[in-house]
Amino acid sequence: MSDLLTLSAEARERAGKGASRAIRRQGRVPAVIYGNNEAPQGIHVEERELVKLLNTGHFMNSVIMINGTRTLPKDVQFHPVTDRPLHVDFLRIGEHSTVHVNVPVRFANEDASPGLKRGGVLNVVRHELELICDAAEIPDEIVIDLVGYDVGESIHISAVTLPKGAKSAITDRDFTIATVVAPSGLKSAEGDNETPAAENGAEG
Repeated sequence: MSDLLTLSAEARERAGKGASRAIRRQGRVPAVIYGNNEAPQGIHVEERELVKLLNTGHFMNSVIMINGTRTLPKDVQFHPVTDRPLHVDFLRIGEHSTVHVNVPVRFANEDASPGLKRGGVLNVVRHELELICDAAEIPDEIVIDLVGYDVGESIHISAVTLPKGAKSAITDRDFTIATVVAPSGLKSAEGDNETPAAENGAEG
């Protein structure tokens, strides 16, 4: 389960672009806390402290305690050039609120996949799964076992064991998470070389 992270904040008195720029010059990042039938609250947080949490790799699926308020990060805006955080949206939640989170996928036992052992490539379609779960039970990651998967076989959500209490937010189809595809040399030999750029971009 993801750790409970903490972030200290100060109230933001003024809104608007000018006020936000002034806050950023002080090494702080404007943010807002909203939801739970309460009025939105403008705040600002220390940039260094925020970046430290962003670098944990599971910021977006962790509960963040801000001055005693339980929140879930919903959106982070970054500067297109410097990649510095510009603004953060936090959603107020209860201790056992039902939340939507994007949880990263990790693949295990690649050496036990016949397709990968023969030179196949794991083509990952979804690097994250959108789950619905209890805010107190958000998983850090979903581990998918590759044992037995051969070239041409796909891993669908129905084959994944989700943690107790968690379910997929997408329920109308058995979507694909990853596929074991033939190596590019084998594809070329079969004449299937029309979209190499798309295939290379999708490999992961």
